[in-house]
Amino acid sequence: MAEAVVSMVIEGVTGALVEEVKFLSGVRNQIEHAQIELLLMQGFLKDADAKQEDNKVVRIWVQIIRDAAYDLEDVIESFALKVALKRGGNLKLVLKRFACIFSEGVNLHKIGSEIERITTKLSKLGLSLQSYDIKQIRGTQYEGATSFERQREQRQTYPHVIERDPIGLEEDVKILATQLVKEEKGLQVVSIWGMGGSGKTTLAKQVYGHNEDVKRHFDCFAWVCVSQQCQGKEVLEDILIQLTCATKKEEKEEILKMKKDQIAGRLCIIQKEKKCLVVLDDIWTPDVWNSLKPGFPIGEETKTRILVTTRKKDIAKIAGENCFIHESSALDDKESWELFKKIAISGRDQTNSKIDAEKETLGKKMLQHCAGLPLAITVLAGLVARKVTVEEWKTVYENVDVYIRRGTNLDQEYKGDQERAGASWVLALSYDDLPYRLKLCFLYLGHFPEDYEIPVKRLAQLWIAEGFISSGSQRHGSVEVLEDVAYACLIELVERCMVQVGTFGSTKKIKTCHLHDLMRDLCLVKAEEENFLHVVNFTKAATIPQVRRLGVYLEEKCVDRFAPTRNDHLRSLLFFVNPKYGFSNWKKKFLRSVVCNFKLLRVLKFEGIMTDVELPSNIGNLVHLRFLSLKESEVRRLPSSLGDLICLQTLDLRLGTWWVKIPNVIWKMKELRHLYLPRLGYRGKLKLATLGNLQSLVNVAGADCDLTHLAELTNIRKLFIKGGVKNMEEMLKSTGITFNHLGSLSLSLRVDEVIPMNMVLSCPHIYNLKLDGRIRDESLEGLQGYENLTKLSLCYTGLQLESLKILEKIPNLRMICLGQDALENVAEVVVSEGYPNLEFLSLSHLRGLKSWRIEKGGMPRLRRLSIEYCWELRAVPEGLENVTTLKELTIDKMPREFCSRVGEGGEDFYKIQYVPSLLITHIMEDREKGSLVAEYSALLFVRKLKSLYYANAILSS
Repeated sequence: MAEAVVSMVIEGVTGALVEEVKFLSGVRNQIEHAQIELLLMQGFLKDADAKQEDNKVVRIWVQIIRDAAYDLEDVIESFALKVALKRGGNLKLVLKRFACIFSEGVNLHKIGSEIERITTKLSKLGLSLQSYDIKQIRGTQYEGATSFERQREQRQTYPHVIERDPIGLEEDVKILATQLVKEEKGLQVVSIWGMGGSGKTTLAKQVYGHNEDVKRHFDCFAWVCVSQQCQGKEVLEDILIQLTCATKKEEKEEILKMKKDQIAGRLCIIQKEKKCLVVLDDIWTPDVWNSLKPGFPIGEETKTRILVTTRKKDIAKIAGENCFIHESSALDDKESWELFKKIAISGRDQTNSKIDAEKETLGKKMLQHCAGLPLAITVLAGLVARKVTVEEWKTVYENVDVYIRRGTNLDQEYKGDQERAGASWVLALSYDDLPYRLKLCFLYLGHFPEDYEIPVKRLAQLWIAEGFISSGSQRHGSVEVLEDVAYACLIELVERCMVQVGTFGSTKKIKTCHLHDLMRDLCLVKAEEENFLHVVNFTKAATIPQVRRLGVYLEEKCVDRFAPTRNDHLRSLLFFVNPKYGFSNWKKKFLRSVVCNFKLLRVLKFEGIMTDVELPSNIGNLVHLRFLSLKESEVRRLPSSLGDLICLQTLDLRLGTWWVKIPNVIWKMKELRHLYLPRLGYRGKLKLATLGNLQSLVNVAGADCDLTHLAELTNIRKLFIKGGVKNMEEMLKSTGITFNHLGSLSLSLRVDEVIPMNMVLSCPHIYNLKLDGRIRDESLEGLQGYENLTKLSLCYTGLQLESLKILEKIPNLRMICLGQDALENVAEVVVSEGYPNLEFLSLSHLRGLKSWRIEKGGMPRLRRLSIEYCWELRAVPEGLENVTTLKELTIDKMPREFCSRVGEGGEDFYKIQYVPSLLITHIMEDREKGSLVAEYSALLFVRKLKSLYYANAILSS
């Protein structure tokens, strides 16, 4: 890991300074000397990092070298800060390379002496390492740009991550499903018990989401992850939100305002009226179960079932006689090899996919140490999947024995608890096998809370801001975009089975990811060892060390416990707040103390603080800031010094306030790559023409920005425009501009405006298109040839029937959402052989639509269908019975007669009887009067396939 730090410092400071030596006449020799020492040290550290686990003295030397490299970085950045402050905000020359600081009257002798002192220290440390038989190792195949070349080659073979089918779970799923659907009165608990990494959660997911008997049997479903620091009220809130399908903001807010006993009472009512399946994933202590018990009708008549996963056998017995315990068994040798082989050769050219006999022998020997644990097997397989030769496999095999004999700090963390430590050796081996850049990227994931779904695009922005990502060699004549390199790093971590995929987007790229809790344990242990990152959870007593990165987890009762104290080393400060709390007692001027105490910050994530917070006027003093997010925080004033943050790459101003005035200073941020403007409105005329690096521009309004500046934003990839596009067509015609990089476009217009379709058609590589405004029907024809377009959302477009026939021919469209008044004068829609790749169709607020028919061959891949507020639609689409791929049908706010037709015995039951998941919410009565009254106390209801239940039918008065 010290090698990773030194390598990053070489690139981020020394290399940058050498590129601009013409400014360094006073300290040129010192800089070059430091660069040489760092490069020499880098070679020794490859060997030292590998040997430090077995030699305490070497480990201490490595730590000292790491800190010395950090000191060098601090010297350069501290002097840059002094120059910036001396200039009083005139920061044009204080840009990414810091070279200009030496011509500003700063004491060159002092900085030169400081650099020389650190260089001498590094030189002596290098000699010390040699005395401990540390050898200098030259660059490896994983180093620098070469690593990314290798990643690119492998991406060309299998560019998308494939969800792997579980191995050896068929019988377990049958046993658990049988227990869950038993017609027994009274609350029943089914517990899956097993050691960490044994596949408990995977098994529960197979039962919960993929077993059709279970999906048909229950009316309502809820899945909650019970973390070690969980709060009982929060878990019960999540369960109620899921069981009542409270998807809208106001519905969730109503639940969040309830007291715990009110939530528990509502839950018990629902569970006695409906067949509910509730999964409590990863319960740790009896206290957690005791805090949740009030939310379940224990001892009362109910057909609700609870599925629990836990590592503790005493927790598995929580329900006493009414509890069925299933031990998560280890895979046998055959199953272990099948799982290993599936991952180790996943996605390779099938003509070369057969593992030769020597590799098979090595693989099976290594599997003997995995004890049948799926997590250990998948991580080991992910490691060797990137090894091509038999020699590389032999090296891994030899390392397995070394790591098992040595043990890991994880073993000490678990204090010999084999239920958690069973996979620790392979996790440590997989971490040490990472190239240095991926080690940095992996450790950064430790910022995020347990069970947190990490947005991949946001993660890439953070990695880039930290300097972990650098572009590889040129590709097709241009340097690869940093965000693409960051995504490649994530793909490699996923393929190594160190990061798990959460969700995919419409283009099948990973949208969110997360860490297995054992992998997160490893991440935090290594981050603490390397002084890389510290996490503060104020639910328990904690002290804040002098670290470079800090993750702060805040709860309502402990928000005042974080008092910033001076830390000249801190580079990254990420706050994670519970969105359910308003933090009314947050100090208004808190950010002022952040600016004063953490002057070298590169990353500040200050999101979700829903109380009036003041952005200080001296925010511009954080001149090194690359990432600033105030998303969902109530910041009412933005000072003009914001423009002094000229190193910013990401600025997220999607504030929680209604109106805010933005000073016209953003044009100064020429390094800006991602700009998110307030979604709720802002005032101020912004100039954007200078932002040539901009890739994301969200919520830009023509009334507040000159949209002709878009012609200068040639690297734009994501663009959301809110009105003011009257002159766009003329501008596009006069400039002839083509948005070659634009992939996601959203246009939301005023009622007096028309969608400028020539702008849409000037985006040849667009994959996500959202249009909210009138369209001239004839202008849609150009979309037929857009092979990259996978997601289309239309609202207020007023399309005629002929336009829909054009949409059918878009070849790779996977998602289409027809929203309010997307159609005009369209009573009947017939789909013949159109939409060949469509997977999701949403029909919402379509006035006048009376019928929809799908002929044989139409929508052959449809998996999800949603119908909402289409009050004149008489029935679910004709021909739906022919779409055998359909897995989920959602009906919301539709008339009672419409809903009754899909009940067992109803006229349309034959169309949907094969659909595993059917959800009906808010049945409507007397739609002409629009008088809405609740029949029962439950918020919503869910309809099961065999019979129809009404838990919140909406009646006329």
